Amino acid sequence: MSVIELKNVKYAYGKQSVLGGVNVRLEQGKMYVILGPSGCGKTTLLSLMGGMDSPSCGQILYQGEDIAKTGLAIHRRRHVAFIFQSYNLIDYLTPEENVALTSKLPPLPILEQLGITKAEAKRNVLKLSGGQQQRVAIARAISSDAQVILADEPTGNLDEETAREITGILKDSAHKGGKCVVVVTHSNELANEADVIFRLRKGELQTFTPGRDENAKNKVRKSSVDKK
Repeated sequence: MSVIELKNVKYAYGKQSVLGGVNVRLEQGKMYVILGPSGCGKTTLLSLMGGMDSPSCGQILYQGEDIAKTGLAIHRRRHVAFIFQSYNLIDYLTPEENVALTSKLPPLPILEQLGITKAEAKRNVLKLSGGQQQRVAIARAISSDAQVILADEPTGNLDEETAREITGILKDSAHKGGKCVVVVTHSNELANEADVIFRLRKGELQTFTPGRDENAKNKVRKSSVDKK
């Protein structure tokens, strides 16, 4: 059974339609990437999956149950972990303390795996660089008990080498950790590591699988520069 399922999900800002009836099933143990031009609704779709907002029409199911009926707050707290572009760390805590809020595991080994030293892990997060704060946000998400990780441009503030490492960690969270990882990105490198790539354009979601579609990489490159 799918862990997340969207049934005829539509979303509109006033009279402007953003999503025109999305139907998709997402499974544990896979990493999914959502591509598309700026403003097409990628982050909106991620927010709906995470219970941050409600669709104008349709259902979002978690393990077969409508999250609107079980409660959006419960869904956010128990089922999903977010990696935001703006980090959303608790700014008066250290990296260790931020990770400890969501994880039953010792925070330091997880932070060190993501390139945060023991000394940095004990500083206030506001004393870290943007890239370091992003790593803390990723550590917090992958160490939680949530079965779904929703990431909005998780490698956007990182250098190329670190971005590759983070991509590998997200992939391992899916393949080895059994989580469902959904990533919004403009990174071709990250997208080509995904199990399934979605392309969102004009409210429609198209799907293709790298390795099974001989033109997959060309489609990824095209979608990253596609314009409305």
